[in-house]
Amino acid sequence: MSTLLEPFAAHYNHWVTIFLMVSGLYIVIAKDNMIKKLVGLSLFQTSVYLLYISPGKILGGTPPILDPRFAVYSNPLPHVLILTAIVVGVATLALGLALVVRINEAFGTIEEDEIFEERGVEE
Repeated sequence: MSTLLEPFAAHYNHWVTIFLMVSGLYIVIAKDNMIKKLVGLSLFQTSVYLLYISPGKILGGTPPILDPRFAVYSNPLPHVLILTAIVVGVATLALGLALVVRINEAFGTIEEDEIFEERGVEE
């Protein structure tokens, strides 16, 4: 039984990434509430962060400081890129929340189907 689960246990970070990506995409597609859509987008962004960070750490690797005692180095570039992506993601989420507040003030709701119904738009 344990040999059956070993391939899954060895790559648990990929399974978590896949779960977060699928659940975030499902929330964005299936829900009409705009706040829930923003939560789904945040989950999707988090899965992308994990996708890039997972291979960024090399076991036994050291920081890239040249020293004759070390032969294996970890690349810091993925971590730096993810820090930048997190900042951009937070700014995007803040802008999305500000737009939802303005939409709520204009239409009195944050449900897409109610806004489309009020505007007379067919889906």
